[in-house]
Order: sequence, then structure tokens, then C-alpha cells
Amino acid sequence: MGLKDAACVTGIGETAYVRGSRKSAFELQVEASLKAINDAGIHPSDIDGVIPIGIVSGIAEDFVDNFGIRDLRYSALIPHGGASPVMALQAAATVLATGVCRHVLITFGRNVSAGSNKAGARIHNMPQFHYVTEFEHPLGNSAPAQIYAPMARRHMELYGTTVEHFGAVAVACRAHAALNDNAIMRTPITLEDHRNSRMIADPFRLLDCSLESDGGAAVVVSAADVAADGRHRRVFIAGVAVGHPDSPVSITQRPDMTSLGIAKAAPRAFAMAGVTPADIQVAEIYDCFTYAVIRQLEDLGFCKKGEGGPFVADGRLRLGGALPTNTHGGLLSQAHVWGLNHIVELVRQLRGDGGRAQVAGAELGLVTGYGDLGDGALAIMRRA
Repeated sequence: MGLKDAACVTGIGETAYVRGSRKSAFELQVEASLKAINDAGIHPSDIDGVIPIGIVSGIAEDFVDNFGIRDLRYSALIPHGGASPVMALQAAATVLATGVCRHVLITFGRNVSAGSNKAGARIHNMPQFHYVTEFEHPLGNSAPAQIYAPMARRHMELYGTTVEHFGAVAVACRAHAALNDNAIMRTPITLEDHRNSRMIADPFRLLDCSLESDGGAAVVVSAADVAADGRHRRVFIAGVAVGHPDSPVSITQRPDMTSLGIAKAAPRAFAMAGVTPADIQVAEIYDCFTYAVIRQLEDLGFCKKGEGGPFVADGRLRLGGALPTNTHGGLLSQAHVWGLNHIVELVRQLRGDGGRAQVAGAELGLVTGYGDLGDGALAIMRRA
């Protein structure tokens, strides 16, 4: 509970999100980082904590050399896939609350066009995927869509979740991306378009799957007292927590194939923030696949388990709906930068800088991370 409101996101930065970038992953990462640092109104040398995301990013020493950092007091590498950015918020809040640092940079860049940063290639290099090699690979499941598909199919069989429910998530994300000039996929889609898109790994169709894209994103997290002098209205980290599913390294070996770590994190984060799901005005939910959004909404407490499908229907996730979600287009339609763009978007919304996708009067929102085989992270954020 000591982390509540101890830290603020003071700077955000993104590159253009594209396919076929000629810049390296590190160049994209540096570009986004400098934008975030400038947005925070500080100098690169003011950074005293660095958390590069994942195994494809630059390391702390790269930033010491390139940014002229004289006194790096904290660094960490968080290798939990799409849960890493929000996990990094927790780590940053911890070192800021305890006085270790004043400004922590969380940063990521990728260039899948170069061929080495694709999700499938990453899986084969991550130590936590050892058990996937043992249990899932013999069944022919190697790519993320194949590994996660049985979870979605099990949910459909148990609770009656339908293709249309998955489609409702995809359609909402694309509608928001159409309002975002920095989104890769901006052409609106319909439920029929979703249903007619080609099958990738049953039940996932093409439009159920997140993008492979090039780009970088970064945020600066600062101690709350330091942030009072920043350029922007403060956006506080009011509650943050992390959770791992049972049998975290093998979906097929867990008692409930539909279980996710976010179910353990959510009660802690909401308690820390002193709010409930009913108070949330905007949500940025990690959307590697449409199914992941539905399951996280259940575990976050917006509806009961098994009711996520009906919950997302009828435009509930759209702007003007009960819970505007992924207002930037998400991984499904804006870009895939491991969900760091979700944090950028939530800060933008809470500042009131959401442009055509701004949720009117948004003062309280949340952002999630979903990584590897179900690791979960949640941050609840509020504006001053």
C-alpha cells in the first residue's frame, strides 16, 4: 500500500508505428525515449533509473553511454512478455517510493521487419518456455496463436463464448484506430469481416490476432514530489500489482486452462487504489488476441467469469459505451510494442490529450499487461 500515489508518469513518447522500418530496434527505442524525456521536461542525464523491456531492447549500459547518465542508481530487465511494461511500472514505483531514484525510464523498441524480433522467434529463446517445448511443441503448437488457442476454445466450450464476441473486441479496437493517425490498421471492419477473415489457429482468425510491427515507445516515471514541477498535470499510479497463473510455464498442465495471473493481481491493485471496477472510466487492456481481452475483463471484476463474451457485445467497449477500451486501437490495430503503447495512451487520456478518441472527463483508468502464458499486471492511474 506504500506505493499508492508515490509515483507519476511525467513523460510519454512514441515513434511512428510502421511496417518495414529501416531503423534498428535500438534506434527506435532511443527515439521514443528522447521524446518521453523531453515530454517530462527533463534532460537525458537526469534519468537515474532505466528499465528496458524484454530481451530485444537495449540494456542499461546503452543508455548510460548514449544519454550521458552520470549516476544510474537502478536498472532492471523484466522478461515477462506483454506483462513487462506494467510490471515495470510497479518496479519504478517501488524505487521511487523508497527514494532510490527520482526519474525512471521505461523503454522498448522493436523491428520485426528485420526478422529477429518476431514473437515466435522470441519464444524459442526465452527460458520460461522450456515447458512449452516439453508439453506443447510435441502437439505442433509453436507460435503464440497456436499456444493460446486451446485456452480460447476451452472458454467457448465452458461458457458459450462465440466468434461474434471475439469479433466485437476486434471491431471496437479498429474503430478507435481509425481515429488515430499513428495506427497501422485504420480501415474500419465489421463483424462479418472478422468472421470471414482466414483461420490462423482455431478459434483464432486473422482479425483476432495482434499485429507484427516496428516502432518504439517509452515513459518516464517520476517521484510524486518531483513531478509537481513537471510540464503536465500529474498522472498518479494509484494502484499496481502483478500476478502469475497456476502452472505459469505450461497452459496444458494447469488445473484450469482459462486461468490468468491478472485474477491474483486485480484485488491487490484495486485495494491499493481504493476504487472498484465500477469507478473506471477508460481501460487499456492488453490485446495480443481478442480472447485475452474478454478473459481479463472477467478477472478484473467487470463481469463474472464466463460472462465476458456478452459483456463486450453491443458496443460496450466503443467510445460512448460503458467502458471505452483500447482507445488507441491496441495491439490489434495500432501497433504491437508489447503494450507500452497502452500505458502511453492511458496517460494521454488522463491528461485530456486523446484527440478524436478522448473519453470525455476521464480522470481514472487502468492499464493491463498479459505476458507469456498468462502472467498478469495491472496499474490503476488517476489524474491530479
